Amino acid sequence: MSGLGTANRGTRINGEAAAAQLRSQLKEAVADLEHRGVTPGLAVIIVGEDPASSVYVRNKIRRSVEVGFRSFHHELPVSTSEGDLLSLILRLNDAPDVDGILVQLPLPSHIDSQRILAAVDPAKDVDGFHPLSAGKLMSGSPGVVPCTPLACMLLIRGVKKEIGGLNAVVIGRSNIVGKPMAHLLLRSDCTVTMAHSKTNSLPSVCRAADIVVAAVGHPEMVRGDWIKPGAIVIDVGINRVDREGGGRLVGDVAFHEAENVAGAITPVPGGVGPMTIACLLRNTIQSACARRGVFLPFPSEDP
Repeated sequence: MSGLGTANRGTRINGEAAAAQLRSQLKEAVADLEHRGVTPGLAVIIVGEDPASSVYVRNKIRRSVEVGFRSFHHELPVSTSEGDLLSLILRLNDAPDVDGILVQLPLPSHIDSQRILAAVDPAKDVDGFHPLSAGKLMSGSPGVVPCTPLACMLLIRGVKKEIGGLNAVVIGRSNIVGKPMAHLLLRSDCTVTMAHSKTNSLPSVCRAADIVVAAVGHPEMVRGDWIKPGAIVIDVGINRVDREGGGRLVGDVAFHEAENVAGAITPVPGGVGPMTIACLLRNTIQSACARRGVFLPFPSEDP
């Protein structure tokens, strides 16, 4: 278990508990803001009726109300034009009571997702997907960190506070998770390898890693014998398999194999997902503070 220090073999990282603790802190922050006359507002847009997206959006709305946000829900039919969606975003950009705008992905194929994400006011980009937000992260400038990579970092820090010098492998190269995740790990002084499904000798690459973040979208692709004993394994994947039997959710990591080797590992479900929603709320408070020139020691600090 070289270099990992406090990680214990087979420890399950409880994302539900970590998210509940963060939401409790966020609720206190919202109460503080309300005493200053500020109530954060989060607008969520969903286009179409994708079942997984609908469930995720409902959870986001429920959690935002629980911590004391104003919640604005825009559920649009799949036939919504790109122009109509852009018009809604522009209205929300101008709305003074909206601090964060979240456009649920994926969007229907007739809508240009990149154009839509770029239309969101960077000051209200709580997902961290705007090109300006991505550029700030890459350059190391202060800014909004995408929710899922931020959740992963907080869960890693919960296992081991100091990770400088560790070898980290990120499997997956998406703009949403893989690339920003690599930048966050680099910012924490890890030695980072970006890998993907076409990486040569991927099992060997993983076996050298003290930290593995799997975000490739292939059910249980990462096997237990790919994991270095004692490594921290963060599984971002959410894949539904065995649909004929009602379906079950699995990650990108073969959990029961990897659990016997890893020092600490996130389950699916109950790992990264709940923390991602909590980090969305965190980013919204950060946006509310920045837009109004209000300083709170939490949650503006980066991990």
